[in-house]
Amino acid sequence: MSRDKTRHSILAEDVQSRPKRSNYPEPFSTHVGEREKKPLGEVFGLSNFGVNFTRLPPGSMSALMHSHSRQDELVYVLEGQPTLVKETVEIDLKPGMCCGFPADGEAHHLVNRTEQVVVILEIGDRARGDEVRYPHSDLKAGFRSDGTWGFSHADGTPYE
Repeated sequence: MSRDKTRHSILAEDVQSRPKRSNYPEPFSTHVGEREKKPLGEVFGLSNFGVNFTRLPPGSMSALMHSHSRQDELVYVLEGQPTLVKETVEIDLKPGMCCGFPADGEAHHLVNRTEQVVVILEIGDRARGDEVRYPHSDLKAGFRSDGTWGFSHADGTPYE
């Protein structure tokens, strides 16, 4: 589905999935499994925040454990029972539950440890200068000097 600022409403299921399951460099890309993201906000031309309709098949995860330096995030569970994994606690979630992650907060991600598909809405702002830390991976992300988003090793050496 193309970006169309004149749209008034859509069925989330009809939005085309992102072509790549992940933009992480290897070996990290395979860690998210077969997750599927449909960028709902882009359909309406939203630029201040993003909204993803995300499916997590059994064994997949929303992202690597991470935290943003400037971006706030909110996740709402539509279907299934994911586990919220944070640095200090794990919490089993169910449909209707939501969780929020303030900028510069504790690292987190959702994992589908069940045999059923999990469906979530992910909402996050697009704060300028945001950087992402991945405390359990040799990875960090942020804007490069040319203005593009990219990944590097924890020591700052870029991934090729």
